[in-house]
Amino acid sequence: MKRLARTALIVIGLLLLLVLTVPLLIPVPPLPGLLPPEQVADADSEFITVNGLRLHVKRSGQGEPVMVLLHGFGSHTETWRSVRPQLSALGTVIAFDRPGFGLTERPLTWTGASPYSPAAQVDLVIGLLDQLGIQRAILIGNSAGGTISAQVALRYPDRVSALVLVDPAIYAGGGTPSLVRPLLNSPQMRHLGPLLARSQAANIANLLPTAYHDPSKATSEMLAFYQRPLKVENWDRGFYEFLAASRSPGTLSEDVKRLALPVLVVTGEFDTWVPTEQSLRLAREIPGAQLAVMPNCGHVPQEECPQDFLQAVVPFITG
Repeated sequence: MKRLARTALIVIGLLLLLVLTVPLLIPVPPLPGLLPPEQVADADSEFITVNGLRLHVKRSGQGEPVMVLLHGFGSHTETWRSVRPQLSALGTVIAFDRPGFGLTERPLTWTGASPYSPAAQVDLVIGLLDQLGIQRAILIGNSAGGTISAQVALRYPDRVSALVLVDPAIYAGGGTPSLVRPLLNSPQMRHLGPLLARSQAANIANLLPTAYHDPSKATSEMLAFYQRPLKVENWDRGFYEFLAASRSPGTLSEDVKRLALPVLVVTGEFDTWVPTEQSLRLAREIPGAQLAVMPNCGHVPQEECPQDFLQAVVPFITG
């Protein structure tokens, strides 16, 4: 019996050794031809250092009100390209790439909390306002950008004058489950992380049409915009760091009931990413919130139904 137990322990030890060492032996070759963000940027791109992070920013318009646009998961500033000119006619528009996406810097080392974490992204919005000398702004956030926008308004109510929450991920905000986070932060998974990120990026062409009610509107041009950040150095490692640092919204579904500012909830009638019913519930639970439902539209109305989006948002802002 003792010999059998000793053999079992040896087998278990060997299996554990394999599990710990084999992932570290899998080669993760660097991707060829990646470029610094500045070499991929547009003529109207800016790079502004905020909280030690080099942000990719696009600014247009002037004066009040100031509108800050926050994109969703996997997206970047170009998600607003069809509505930015009209919004810019109302005041100053600032769109930026959240850490882990677009052309914003993707740090691989840091001290303290991860710059990819939700809390750091909330502070980043305030840091950007401080850097630009702006006291108060209207936050317009789509999907996970709506989640961050609501969190900013709750933590810094004196800095946010109004919210436009576009298909916001409030009740099902995703995030890495707490039981999985230690695994994602293990040396083995950190080594393999870029391969995981690359496999996810390879599926963009199939995933993008599901964000639309009419998949034909997910054009090759729009797909090219979504794929452009894949030309930037460290995009794969940065994306994995974002996944490793992500968290669920926690008590946000209850906290939003404390919002005491003008709020417009916008949703596509046929959003399947953040089900429309969740946005309808949000509009009911935020005191005094307005609601706009975009007919025949999915998760990204600013892309799929820009005119309907503007018809709802412009009167809210000017009013």
